[in-house]
Amino acid sequence: MSKDVTIVGAGAVGIASALSLLELGHRVTVLDPDPPASGASHGNAGVISPWTCVPQSMPGLWRSVPKWLLDPEGPLVVRWSYAARFLPWAIKFLRAGNPEKLPAIADAMNALNRPNVDLYRHHLRGTGQEHLVANSCYVHVYRRAAAIDLNQIGWRLRAEHSVPMEVIDAPTLREMEPALSHDYEAAVIIKEQARALDPGGVGKALAEKARKMGANFKTTRVKELIPQPGGLWQLLCDGETHTADTVVLAAGVWSARLLEPLGVRVPLEAERGYHVVLRNPGVQINNSIMETDRKFVASSMSAGVRMAGTAEFAGIDAEPDYRRARIFQSLARKIFPGINADDAEEWMGRRPSMPDSLPCIGPVPGHENLLVAFGHSHYGFGMAPATGRIIGHLVNGSSPNVNLAPYRIDRFG
Repeated sequence: MSKDVTIVGAGAVGIASALSLLELGHRVTVLDPDPPASGASHGNAGVISPWTCVPQSMPGLWRSVPKWLLDPEGPLVVRWSYAARFLPWAIKFLRAGNPEKLPAIADAMNALNRPNVDLYRHHLRGTGQEHLVANSCYVHVYRRAAAIDLNQIGWRLRAEHSVPMEVIDAPTLREMEPALSHDYEAAVIIKEQARALDPGGVGKALAEKARKMGANFKTTRVKELIPQPGGLWQLLCDGETHTADTVVLAAGVWSARLLEPLGVRVPLEAERGYHVVLRNPGVQINNSIMETDRKFVASSMSAGVRMAGTAEFAGIDAEPDYRRARIFQSLARKIFPGINADDAEEWMGRRPSMPDSLPCIGPVPGHENLLVAFGHSHYGFGMAPATGRIIGHLVNGSSPNVNLAPYRIDRFG
């Protein structure tokens, strides 16, 4: 039976959900105060890896935290004014790195990522923007070859999930990425994946396809979700109300605020990331490159070389600190000696992060016809197509052929 489905959020997850629902014959409205694919869905590193299965929280990670916090160019920042509010989430995050929990988390991450390249190409078919998803490797570069340890737990998790990877030496690395500094002695490459040449462009192309299929995108802010008799929902928006048979909450970091009046609390944190686009770089990067010491990704895109990463915890509403983005300019000169890093564009976005690196997907207990699809952390762009497909199955009342228990919204109590 065709239903009126309202999706709150026009990011990658909301757009993918709209496409899957439209393919199944449902009527779709998407509500967002901003244009489609203009938030974290626009500013990510563009990695589309079917092999992502290693969570952010890992055993022993806590040992690196003091060093990162003291390093002005390090990958982690916690604003001291926010530290007390951040602490409960941080404790849950560190507990999620328990070795006994990792295999189940890795399986759940892998289930959402494995079909992503095929699904992106499926959704892009006929848009004229198919070229925006390019074949790629994921090149994890090391300054010292001796630092590569495939017995380290992250690489073991990948091996257990049949990730196609290979260790390469300096000459082979130089063939793959001539612009890279000779300071790097080796790399681990993950094969058979893709990268987006314009993540925001991919999102906009898919949103336009959804419009042509009948989706109604409305620019408005949802202020409150109000359950109605008979399982219907009323959405209080800017200057209007909207009624739906089913609501899919895919509003990223703002999802938790909309759930609180319904008595639903989730440990969702705004993990703020920065990027810089070097618009006239003068060099070409052929793959997605992960700098393993500094924990950021560099990739050539349509607009230039994008360097993205870092994690800043300061709350949703704090003003950006673009010094975090400008750090990438100095790092770029060290990693790519021939790069022009002067013409730069800075950006900050908010990753919706759960402590265990897994999103919340599925029904909300006690609230009929309310589904959630948020909390994808660093992996929203990669996990979006499979998440959308799951949402389509759930609205249809059919089995998604994926174990949804790891993504339950109430898994933290």
